[in-house]
Amino acid sequence: MNTFTVAVITFFACLIGMPILGALVRAFGFYAVVPEGRCLVYVLFGKVIGVLDEPGFRWLWKDLGWRAFIVHWAGRCQVVDMRMDQRYLRSQPVNSEEGAPMGIGIWYEMYISDPVAYLFNNADPKGSLAANVSNAVVRCLSNMPLGSMLEDRHGMSQAVRTEVSPKSQEWGYRLGSVYIRKVHFRDADMIHQIEAKVVNRLRQVTAAIKQDGANQVSVITSTAERQAAVEFARAAAVRPSIVGAALHQIARDPEVSTALFEILETQRLLEKRPRITLVPKPAGLLTPLLAAQPEALPQGEATPFAPAR
Repeated sequence: MNTFTVAVITFFACLIGMPILGALVRAFGFYAVVPEGRCLVYVLFGKVIGVLDEPGFRWLWKDLGWRAFIVHWAGRCQVVDMRMDQRYLRSQPVNSEEGAPMGIGIWYEMYISDPVAYLFNNADPKGSLAANVSNAVVRCLSNMPLGSMLEDRHGMSQAVRTEVSPKSQEWGYRLGSVYIRKVHFRDADMIHQIEAKVVNRLRQVTAAIKQDGANQVSVITSTAERQAAVEFARAAAVRPSIVGAALHQIARDPEVSTALFEILETQRLLEKRPRITLVPKPAGLLTPLLAAQPEALPQGEATPFAPAR
């Protein structure tokens, strides 16, 4: 029981006593812990006595000397955020060379390069930097040609950054990347006029494309018809020669020639569907005369063909 009691007392003593002991040690300035991306600025009697910008565990008596033991009582420690920050300014008003009212949206990065200047050279360095960037946009980008304003964003970004950087360094800020993100018209009537012009131009281009396509189709069709007519004429010219050569070869055999012409004549008769009247051989004069008289048959109807016996 004595061992268990000692263990419990030691546990609670460490649980409660160690944070209190650490707070007292830090209050008397024995050490400090600098977080990542932060900077500790120590001020004593209105004077900066130390700047700790390296993250990690630091012994204050090595960096501040004897003043480390009273800085938390007679002075103050200010924590400065050194991480990269960014901001976007919307629709900064400028005018083009042609007098068109334009709006420019600019995005920029910033970070603190000098914590002491950031704390003491300007009461609101972030707001002053934003105002400086806005003024630089108006000064550097006004009266530019409209075409350059809509296309050359890299050059405009470099001009704004060159204008703002020297002044921002005096306030402890350093300007990072600057990018012109958006360039737009601020006049609603001008926007509607441009939209109407664009729509009309698109209609003209669409009509021109359709007309060009129709012309191309006409050219292709006429070319195809001309080539087809040439080929048909060539075939019509060659056909008699081919047919004559075939008939000349068939005429060499009288039996084949006779059979061919009989078949062709029969086929021609069948295609026209003629009326055929069969008259027996031992018929007198009256029978052929009666057969020669036309009968009242419906138009297009013919007597079926029947062979004579």
